[in-house]
Amino acid sequence: MTFYQELQLNQAGSKNLLKKSETVKEKSYHILVYLVKIAVTMAFCFLFVTIFSILFGNENSIVGVVVLLCLMVFRNADLGIHTGQSTMLLALFFVIMTVCPHLANQFSPVLGMLLNIAALAVLILFGCHNPFMFNQSTLVLGYLLLYGYDVTGKSYQMRLVGMALGAALTCFVFYRNHKNRTYKRNLKDLIQEFDITSSRTKWQICQILCVPIVLCIAELCNMPRAMWAGIAAMSAILPFMEDMHYRVRKRIVGNIAGVICFTVLYFLLPSSIYAYIGILGGIGVGFSAQYGWQALFNTFGALAIAAETYGLQGAVSLRVIQNVFGVVFALAFCVIFYWFMSKKKESEVTVHAE
Repeated sequence: MTFYQELQLNQAGSKNLLKKSETVKEKSYHILVYLVKIAVTMAFCFLFVTIFSILFGNENSIVGVVVLLCLMVFRNADLGIHTGQSTMLLALFFVIMTVCPHLANQFSPVLGMLLNIAALAVLILFGCHNPFMFNQSTLVLGYLLLYGYDVTGKSYQMRLVGMALGAALTCFVFYRNHKNRTYKRNLKDLIQEFDITSSRTKWQICQILCVPIVLCIAELCNMPRAMWAGIAAMSAILPFMEDMHYRVRKRIVGNIAGVICFTVLYFLLPSSIYAYIGILGGIGVGFSAQYGWQALFNTFGALAIAAETYGLQGAVSLRVIQNVFGVVFALAFCVIFYWFMSKKKESEVTVHAE
């Protein structure tokens, strides 16, 4: 494996190489590559988002984050169908992420929920056909970030331009990287494979319904940063209940630990460098291969931004409440939904038997 190829590995892959190292020299080499990868990734991410902020305004820096996520994921990940159709779907996804979150914010929480359900249905049914590729962590997360950091007027006009540029970049990189791959399935196959009795389709339906409902409830309760609850719910919903229980536990523990660590840093560090706590969290995520540690360090960036608006106590309270509510509601929703589907299947079997 070349130096460049090793740089392309994810955290788990890099750490696996470290575990398999047989000599000190070999281990030192893999550590060096790993550190270089973290440094290069952080520098690139910072530069990319900064450029978007300069071009489209600081209030649209989140557009740079969403576009960066899509670029980094879809240069390797695919949608499981013909490359040309996948590229057109990606363009459609960008249109949805640009328009629907903004419109949903103009409506009442209930009407906004209905629009969010429709939008997420397209993103998840056609973009997240393989749950184990975790495309939902890019598409649904991007949607929720744009929903939570909505803008109006001139800023929204600039957001339209920024998202159009992001769509062009993502589609270009995606098509270039996947054009030589052969796929046996197409868009029609995705539609035909929709099966309410399958684990995949039930998982998709839970994502489509639960995340917007969580957002709606949080907004009806006048909770600021409702997107945090939605992101927590999205992250916890997995096809298998055992995995969901694991995610819920790790999300709650990770966020509480992250809040404690952030609070300690907040009091120890001078106020002039509070903004860099978020960067420290990003570095921590880069070193983390396990979900619990990722949840911990992701808390830093979110709190660093929220503390400027709500103060430390308000930001910490919101973070804990929103995340606990999001994952617990998602778990309860999926348990009830799966139970209902199992009872429905049993009744159908009984009817056929009679």
